[in-house]
Amino acid sequence: VQLQASGGGLVQTGASLILSCVASGDIFTDYSVGWFRQAPGEEREFVSAISWRGSNRYYADSVKGRLSISRDNALNTVYLQLDSLKPEDTAVYYCAAARSSQNWVTFYQKSWVYTHWGQGTLVTVSS
Repeated sequence: VQLQASGGGLVQTGASLILSCVASGDIFTDYSVGWFRQAPGEEREFVSAISWRGSNRYYADSVKGRLSISRDNALNTVYLQLDSLKPEDTAVYYCAAARSSQNWVTFYQKSWVYTHWGQGTLVTVSS
């Protein structure tokens, strides 16, 4: 499966953005999807994840309450809504896909469980 992330941009503190991750090339419902981010000089970190049917959704503690993940399997798309953005949210945001499995249920926060990655979209939050 190929992934294309988009929707990033330059916004002010407190603004909102919706990131999209469009999949192609395989059966989208075979995959669970995660979002990660990497700030300059930092390691890539887990942000959010959603199971193939959308029934299970997970968030990092640092973003809980400000982010919402969803998916539209008819459009092969996963969305990540970012609200109340802060300067510390500035990063390149990556979407990634993993075949749905018990392994993913256990390790959804780990980048190694994802086998396919998009190219990333840059979110910059100014103070």
